[in-house]
Amino acid sequence: MKPEFYIARRFAFKQRSATKPTFIVMVAVIGIAVGTAALILTLSIVKGFAGSVENKLISFSAHLQIRHPEDQLFQERRSDFAKVTGHSNVTEATPFLEKSFVLRSRNVAQGETWLSKPIIIKGINKQQQQIFMKKFLKAGTIDPFGEKLKNEGIALYAGQTLAENLGLSVGKKVMLVGLGNNASGAKLIARHNNIVDLLSSLDLEVGVIRGIYDTGLQEGFDDYVVISDLHQLQQRFNPTLISGYDANVHNLADLPKTLKELTASLGFPFFGYTVFERYANLFEWLKLQKNITPLLIVTITIVAVFNIISTLLVLIIEKTREIGMLSALGLEPGKISMVFMAQALLISLSGIAAGNILALSLSLFELRFHLITLPEKSYFIKYVPLLIDPLDYILVSIAVTALTLIFAFIPARIAASLKPGTALST
Repeated sequence: MKPEFYIARRFAFKQRSATKPTFIVMVAVIGIAVGTAALILTLSIVKGFAGSVENKLISFSAHLQIRHPEDQLFQERRSDFAKVTGHSNVTEATPFLEKSFVLRSRNVAQGETWLSKPIIIKGINKQQQQIFMKKFLKAGTIDPFGEKLKNEGIALYAGQTLAENLGLSVGKKVMLVGLGNNASGAKLIARHNNIVDLLSSLDLEVGVIRGIYDTGLQEGFDDYVVISDLHQLQQRFNPTLISGYDANVHNLADLPKTLKELTASLGFPFFGYTVFERYANLFEWLKLQKNITPLLIVTITIVAVFNIISTLLVLIIEKTREIGMLSALGLEPGKISMVFMAQALLISLSGIAAGNILALSLSLFELRFHLITLPEKSYFIKYVPLLIDPLDYILVSIAVTALTLIFAFIPARIAASLKPGTALST
């Protein structure tokens, strides 16, 4: 062991005076540990939060969607479907049908009043139904749609928020009021002279709530989208017609390129958009969360840096006589500086190791017990999400070590500049 490191270890972790400099060192180690743990936990929470919300959005909606302009329905063709599924980056694709309705539910508790809300019914095939319901179903069954109740009405799966707003429950019958082939209510009213013509042009159907799902995405999802069976919707309203194709991909990084190639191969009038474009406001919100992270990291790092500088300056004051003795015995100023640089390194490594253990322990504890809860209506998730990424631990450890050594140079040079006579007389 080099003399500089031996002396540094003695200075840092061995009590050599009545003033107990070891206590000061322990305070510095604890400060670096807390700062390191805070940095790691900040990165883990930000990444975990973004990943959780992104996964929810992607699991609720496909990676990309291909449709016709103005939500026009079109004929489902095998050739078009083969072009979508034949792309090298596409893992799966399914047709879907969307219909706009006003859902009306009778509320017995409020004196037989009717509650209404605009919704979109999305018809998907049985395979996608099973996958979706296994993830999000909270009440009801995941039996195939319409097999048992097809004569009683359209089988529907409503979101938890919609069910709470309209008093829906499993097995309840509801009324669906659609605008038929008209895109807007204003056009519909303008072209009819009496109420009889108006009512005859509406799509009036009975629906049966088969289940309640809960994705946690309450605004624009659980309060708006109702899941149903694609073939049942086609039989009732638009035989063989669909609204578009949902598709998932292998590599999300190539998603824009994949969409461009698919729309080019399908030709006009097909167009599409990715999940990041469809829910751009939510992803911009996530980006804003990530943009705050550097400010937090810089703030915590500054605190850690000043902590190590102040600790070394205090240790220099405590060890002034020892520095004078080392100089009198012939230890060069450069080596005295190295002693305090090595001391800073030892303190930082001890603090970083403790910080990594603390961050990992807190992360595993929270993932296991979920002690910190969040309002799901605001954050789309119930608990604080944490993503344990080994790369974060490595990068934070390297950064804290490097900054400690850089800023430890100032007090180390102060120690090296002390004159033996002055130091010994102190």
